[in-house]
Amino acid sequence: MKHIVADQAVVTAVAFVGEPSAAELDAIEREMPVIEAEVELLDVQISLLDRPVSELGTRRLRRAANKVLAARAELANQAGTGEAA
Repeated sequence: MKHIVADQAVVTAVAFVGEPSAAELDAIEREMPVIEAEVELLDVQISLLDRPVSELGTRRLRRAANKVLAARAELANQAGTGEAA
């Protein structure tokens, strides 16, 4: 009888240490303004789900969305110039 087996290395060859590496923590730190802006946008969107549309709500949503775009642009500009922080 001939057995058919995978001829590839194990995908999870590196054991999970349980904590993020220093490089991963640095990446999270660089992305934190974007993460915070996205959480703020999500908070605004959730708060507007059960309310009628108002001018104030529209402004809050637009302001939060612009904050996300600005944070993403800043992160992209940092990545393009090689700046760490």
